[in-house]
Amino acid sequence: MALSCSRLCSQLSLTRLWGLRTNGVTHTVYPHSVSCQARLPLCRLYSTSKVKRGIGRHVANKLQKANARYESFLQRRFPRFFQLYHTFVEGFKLLFNDANEVKRIKVQMYTDRIQFQDLPYRDMEKLRQLRRNLIKAIPLVLISIPPFANYLVFVLMYFFPRQLLIPHFWNPKQQLEFRGIYHSLRAQHHGPVLQGLQHTSNQVKDRQLQGRLKDLCAKVQNGANPQVSEILAVRSLFSGPPLGIKRMSVEHMRHISPLLFLTPHLPGFLIGRRLNSHALELLQLDRALGRLGPHQLSEAELKHACYVRGLNADPLGASQCREWLSRWLQVSSSLKDSEVSLLLHSIVLLSANYPHGPSRH
Repeated sequence: MALSCSRLCSQLSLTRLWGLRTNGVTHTVYPHSVSCQARLPLCRLYSTSKVKRGIGRHVANKLQKANARYESFLQRRFPRFFQLYHTFVEGFKLLFNDANEVKRIKVQMYTDRIQFQDLPYRDMEKLRQLRRNLIKAIPLVLISIPPFANYLVFVLMYFFPRQLLIPHFWNPKQQLEFRGIYHSLRAQHHGPVLQGLQHTSNQVKDRQLQGRLKDLCAKVQNGANPQVSEILAVRSLFSGPPLGIKRMSVEHMRHISPLLFLTPHLPGFLIGRRLNSHALELLQLDRALGRLGPHQLSEAELKHACYVRGLNADPLGASQCREWLSRWLQVSSSLKDSEVSLLLHSIVLLSANYPHGPSRH
């Protein structure tokens, strides 16, 4: 009996079971010659995929309407909270889009066997920037793990957005304000870096190179913008002792680290490794930008490129940004991997007085 029942069940589809009773007559098994459409009008009307799509659209419409009512309520009753909420929603959209873009780049790198240094400029910058942002977001994620800790996290993010949030979750006013704050913190180390260079120049045995380095430091300290040729004239000092990236004093490296927004509060050998890694990454980014051409960048991309390399470009026009970036690339394109220490010092040499300082020949 069990065997016959199982065989019968295997022969009957779900739609046939729906049609066992038509016009008051009970049928046990349909002949194969009778079509499904003739016996079962529901087969013609019922489609699983169509129903799923219809249900999905219905649920999505309901959620959109509910979300619109919720946002309207917040905007009326809690305008400041609504602004924060709106910024968060838009930030998550941007972060999700960036994550999808990074996934596409990673897949392309794997399938086409492309190395990081061979990527186009925009893809390289996207990978670099998202990685730095996610590293900053890790502490906030760890704090939110315990139950009910998300309420504390929300309060912390409201009162400390610059310290805890990544730029995706800053509104336009905050982005302008926070970039200015970060640059002012970075600029505090311009003086110590120049003093360190001048002090180190006394260790240079070649009198001609020593004089060039002292003149370069003096010009920047006096408010002038040095020429690219003056910077490249001392490049040999930055590939070995005393200013090579693995030969600098720990104190000097601690002043250079904040120029790249890196913490100086690490052991000396770790600071040196991080500086070398970030300097090489910046050099590869410059080479990719050189292949693309700075003229291909939008104004927002120009200002971001200048900011990454040490210049606060928010108060500058596009032509000034392009001029400064061109000078930076003239230095960068002339350097070997072993000379990346000069690239890090150029953050101070090229940006400390720009655009107000005169260029002295």
